[in-house]
Amino acid sequence: MVQVRVVGVAVDVNAQPVVLLQPLTSVDGEERFLPIWIGAQEATSIVIAAQGAEAPRPLSHDLMKSMLDALDASVEQVEVTRIDAGTFYAEVTLEGPAGRQILDARPSDAIGLALRTGAVIWVADEVFEEASIPADAARVESEEEKLAEFKQFLEDVDPEDFQG
Repeated sequence: MVQVRVVGVAVDVNAQPVVLLQPLTSVDGEERFLPIWIGAQEATSIVIAAQGAEAPRPLSHDLMKSMLDALDASVEQVEVTRIDAGTFYAEVTLEGPAGRQILDARPSDAIGLALRTGAVIWVADEVFEEASIPADAARVESEEEKLAEFKQFLEDVDPEDFQG
């Protein structure tokens, strides 16, 4: 298993949210990230938790944490356990009065809950090897870089390019 942290949430070229996970220590001396595509609501929840902010009303992950607190249970860890046909799978390990429980979860929900509870996030070695990408491929452009690229496009564009 590789212990990871949430670097942030980005948006891919198709406007789909992606949570980026980074190992706490480099794997084979190379900096890599694990991108996991998630839903918009889950992305919002992860960003709020990563920033240490609070939503005006409890989100689903806040409710899960409140329920665990009320039941005197805690999240021990979350694990991204496998990938099958592009779909990631995760587990949440709970500790409470009923003993240790391992629950099946979507990675986005497991990560959102881990950020709220301070639980450790792990990724199976096989998953990281199969789906991680080099750090330079995961670089997100800043707004200034996007603006400079758009300005360059405007300078190079020819009105004839748009004629039918």
